[in-house]
Amino acid sequence: MCGRYYRRSDKQRIAEAFRTGVPATFEILPSYNVAPQSFQPVVRLNDETGERELALLRWGLVPFWAKDAKVAYSTINAKAETVATSAMFREALKRRRCLVPADGFYEWQKIDAKTKQPYAIGLADGSLFAFAGLWERWKDKATNQPLETYTIVTTEANELTAAIHDRMPVILAPRDYQRWLAPGDVARPPVDLLRPRPAEEMTAWKVGAAVGNVRNNDASLCAPV
Repeated sequence: MCGRYYRRSDKQRIAEAFRTGVPATFEILPSYNVAPQSFQPVVRLNDETGERELALLRWGLVPFWAKDAKVAYSTINAKAETVATSAMFREALKRRRCLVPADGFYEWQKIDAKTKQPYAIGLADGSLFAFAGLWERWKDKATNQPLETYTIVTTEANELTAAIHDRMPVILAPRDYQRWLAPGDVARPPVDLLRPRPAEEMTAWKVGAAVGNVRNNDASLCAPV
């Protein structure tokens, strides 16, 4: 799974990397301990113009048909193997795909019944990348307020991450960004892109236990120990 990640980049850097405009209506600061239920930047296509845009969405997808937003606690990830058939995600897969900017993610390796060692995992060259994401727009019937949310697609682990955890987030190659975002044929979404990033393109290192507390958020969290 992917339940925590980090992003060193601010909105200017993200806009440059993903070729979007720089939004003036909200700020994006680096975050070293991104947790579910927080609002984070995603890159998607604007409904009206079809151009790429940066938007702030809450992590934990709420389908448009959901009765309430509590479902988001169990939808931070969508499995690549079932995303096309799951009622929770299949409509978003067809029509509402997005890129989730990140510099790395955290995973915990089980050492014994009481001990887990956290790792930071990223690209070997240290570059900013994108998780494959899906997004939804839901409206609270009680308040009539809209809520936009997202999930991160996961797949089986590659040779590097398998030693730490049996799942990993889908990290898209830049050449595949546009294909993932583009509307295309709704009957044939690009599920072939939902595969593990090659292990030789990635690296992992041990980090301190402080990352386990979501209240901690500074650059030391992803530093090797």
